Amino acid sequence: MASGWSRLGLVIAAGFGAGYVPVAPGTAGSALALPVAWGLYRAGGALLVAAGAVLVTLAGIWASNRAEEHYGEHDCQHIVVDEIAGQLLSVVVVPCTWLNLLVAFGWFRLFDSVKPFPAGWVDREMPGGLGVMLDDVIAGVYAAGATALLVHTGLVASGARHVAALLGW
Repeated sequence: MASGWSRLGLVIAAGFGAGYVPVAPGTAGSALALPVAWGLYRAGGALLVAAGAVLVTLAGIWASNRAEEHYGEHDCQHIVVDEIAGQLLSVVVVPCTWLNLLVAFGWFRLFDSVKPFPAGWVDREMPGGLGVMLDDVIAGVYAAGATALLVHTGLVASGARHVAALLGW
């Protein structure tokens, strides 16, 4: 039977249950991060979102190590704390409006799936909790850059206005 600390590690690694969603648990973990990011931003701005991302990353390294010991495999699908950390990072550089959160969600899911260099290398070559977390941190940084580019050039707002006009809003 797992110790209390090991059980806590499993709960954290699984994103408090999101990792047990039967279809697309990584997407569920990313989605869980959206209201967390919104709440942190409302409470303390981008600095608090960044602090949350760092805290989740550090806790995630520890928890992912516990989960890998328990499941006997690297980065098993039940581990989604890495998606939570990466998704939080993806919105650190933009205001956390729901539209910006959704844009960052799309970018993060894309970069987490495609794993552009060095994320793919880290995913394949780096063992343990650090390897589990770091590829998603990298995907989060890529997503933050893409989201910031769209938001700060006005393309997100412009696109939203066009969609609203098409819908007759």
